[in-house]
Amino acid sequence: MGIVLNQSLKNTIITYLGFGIGAINTLYLYPVLLGATFYGLTNYITSCANVIMPLFAIGMQNTLVKFYSQYETQEEKSRFLSFTVLFPLVVIVPMLLVSLYFYDEILFFLSKKNEIVKNYVWLIPFIGLCMAYFEIFYAWARVHMHSVFGNFIKEVGLRLFSLLLLIAVYFEYLSVEGFVYATAALYLLAFLVTMFYAFHIEKPTFQFSMPKNTKEILTYTFYIILSGSVANLLLDGDKIMLNQYMIIDNIAFYSIATFIALVISVPSRAMHQIVYPITAKLMHDNKFEELNVLYKKTSINLQVVGGYVMLGIFVNINQLYEMVPKEYSGGILVVFMIGISKYFDLILGNNNAIIFNTKYYRAVLFLGVLLVAVAIGLNMVFIPMYGIMGCAFATLLSITLYSLAKLLFVVKRLHLYPFTRETIHSLVITFILFISFYFWEFPFSPIIAITCKSILITVVYTYVNYKFVISTEINNAIDLVLAKVKKFF
Repeated sequence: MGIVLNQSLKNTIITYLGFGIGAINTLYLYPVLLGATFYGLTNYITSCANVIMPLFAIGMQNTLVKFYSQYETQEEKSRFLSFTVLFPLVVIVPMLLVSLYFYDEILFFLSKKNEIVKNYVWLIPFIGLCMAYFEIFYAWARVHMHSVFGNFIKEVGLRLFSLLLLIAVYFEYLSVEGFVYATAALYLLAFLVTMFYAFHIEKPTFQFSMPKNTKEILTYTFYIILSGSVANLLLDGDKIMLNQYMIIDNIAFYSIATFIALVISVPSRAMHQIVYPITAKLMHDNKFEELNVLYKKTSINLQVVGGYVMLGIFVNINQLYEMVPKEYSGGILVVFMIGISKYFDLILGNNNAIIFNTKYYRAVLFLGVLLVAVAIGLNMVFIPMYGIMGCAFATLLSITLYSLAKLLFVVKRLHLYPFTRETIHSLVITFILFISFYFWEFPFSPIIAITCKSILITVVYTYVNYKFVISTEINNAIDLVLAKVKKFF
């Protein structure tokens, strides 16, 4: 777990730094400088791009991680890397041609409720293509155990440059319409920078030949496309559905709430970057005892860290919404619903990495497709009735059902168990502290109140978790920090 902790820690710090910049953008700059309409439009364009991204990448980012370690010679590895980069074009080119042929129909469908979408629809495949190749080259770096730089580009770089673009809007160097186009250019830049970084790690020698196990790779890739599409539809499909039923401003209101809730999943995103290739190698080597230990460790570590983040958000949510324009304040309940669904998914540890590296992954993926259909149906029912609240409720049900299905699959099929008695202890601690702090309001300005409450929560939560030894690894990390502090003084 040494390299896992080392790179996971770096990735966590980078990701939270990115979310910190994102918080400035999301809570202050986007609503004020872009307004609800163009903020909603920007989110809609990037959400649609994220949904079609797995189709453009055709799962090669996951395929690369799964199969790369199985090749022994440098020539085989080089041939495989070439395949992962070039083969997606076989799918991308026909898809773009078909989209051009049916462009008017697509345009009408996507803009029938919000006319403003019509002028920007072509940016969706452009950004989706950039996202797809970013992920492929990021995976190229990850299989060589270089996960930090790509994570920095993804989590910090994009948000930092978005901040600069927003500043340009403030000083009227850039129009709000120009901001949407500049956002697309940022994704192109991220893809190019990551590509050259991947080439720096291992210089490419492109070969127009197929790997020796092409059939196995293509079979796996087909199901990973389903997996990625399911995951991204569950993540961003709700915003796409909102565009079909409500004015686009509501996507802006919903986006602020979901951004706040998504902070809970940051530890999982950071750890996943380095745990995924390690999980793949353990399963390939049939080291299931070590895998079970890793499963439990990732679960409890993510639960402790994620529980702290969730607790901090939930008890400060009223003060957070005092700092955004009043028209956005209807999203508090959305934060709770989306946040709980993310927390449940987070405590499953490296569950996804395990599933995607077994021969049984197909059944779960088809179940995921079914749940996406259920999610779409739920959104069609609840959005017209309850607006963004109905959208959040549909997302909560969908993600929870999908996470539960994946958990039961791993337990029943592989006899791997993520939970221990510390799991229950952590849940109890988090719940008690939430009840204790949520109704305790400080008579200060929102920033001061959030700071005071957060300091108290940090001290109490850390002490209680340390005292009850919820996570031995986190305790060891705390001991190490305390030892260094004592040595310093």
